[in-house]
Amino acid sequence: MGSLFAVSDLHVGHPQNRAIVDGLRPESPTDWLLVAGDVGEDFADIVRTLGMLRERFATVVWAPGNHELWTRPGDPVALRGVARYDALVARCRELDVITPEDDYPVWGDVTIVPIFQLYDYSFRVPGVDTKDESLRRAYAAGVVCTDEFMLHPDPYPDRESWCRARVAATRERLDALDPAARTVLLSHWPLVREPTDVMWYPEFAQWCGTELTRDWHIRYRAAAAVYGHLHIPRTTRHDGVRFEEVSLGYPREWQKRSGDTPKPMRRILGDEP
Repeated sequence: MGSLFAVSDLHVGHPQNRAIVDGLRPESPTDWLLVAGDVGEDFADIVRTLGMLRERFATVVWAPGNHELWTRPGDPVALRGVARYDALVARCRELDVITPEDDYPVWGDVTIVPIFQLYDYSFRVPGVDTKDESLRRAYAAGVVCTDEFMLHPDPYPDRESWCRARVAATRERLDALDPAARTVLLSHWPLVREPTDVMWYPEFAQWCGTELTRDWHIRYRAAAAVYGHLHIPRTTRHDGVRFEEVSLGYPREWQKRSGDTPKPMRRILGDEP
């Protein structure tokens, strides 16, 4: 049956990262790869990379990150918000890459659930009660996510409205699963806040998820929850469930951790050969 691997935050716009990604290979012809978002920023880079990975792995499952949803100056694909996401889903289907809009695949005895939930600013700065005050403190500290300028929520009025719509639609699908089914939950943003507690800049947590998913790893019987976004690769446990942060990150980050030879793929399930 092979293994279930995961990776995220490949950021292939950086030449050093692109070289690493070009070298990713399965261990066996039956290995699957979960991609937890932030493949890149430019539409063509995202499609090229997912297509290359699909040619190598038996199955590729992708959940988008914030960088895929950016509309950057100079990107020939100038779509914004939902239209950009829908266009990425359409290209993934042409590549036979599974997205959050497709039927959930089953690996062994677990259902793989790619999730696109965004964030709603509910991971606020400690001691703050409102989004506006939390953002004010972040701006005052000089800690502001680029999403504020490049991730457009069209046609929703704001990102939190898009997030709430995504959460409601995903929850409806999850509630319809077999109540005995175990899952692997794949998302770019962590489902719980605790992983953000180790970040250098606590103000950044408000761009890292939503309290609306805080019990999903329990409610939906997760064997593992896979995520990225934080660029802090590690394994933690929350309520007895294994959480895997599987980011490659930027060259300046992985060079400190791994030197010149990072190994970004993490085995989530399956035995080593």
